Amino acid sequence: MRKGWCGRWAEGPLPQNQMKGVFKGFDTNGDGKLSRKEIKVGLKSLGVRFAGIRAWRAVRHADANGDGQIGDEEIDELAKYASKWGI
Repeated sequence: MRKGWCGRWAEGPLPQNQMKGVFKGFDTNGDGKLSRKEIKVGLKSLGVRFAGIRAWRAVRHADANGDGQIGDEEIDELAKYASKWGI
């Protein structure tokens, strides 16, 4: 076991399909897209350290069309990127 970015002991990162489900649950306004703020609030609720910085980096990394939000077509890349954190 190792300590992940969530600050808790974990066997390893969640499988990518589960991680996508977690991220989709962060969509509080129901528009089908994730804003940086929604990701930040969701990461904080999971206990992720430095949630604001991680949300900013995640959007920069996964936002292929540059609209500042993560849509369904970009969520796979977000899940891959987040798996590096050990969520």
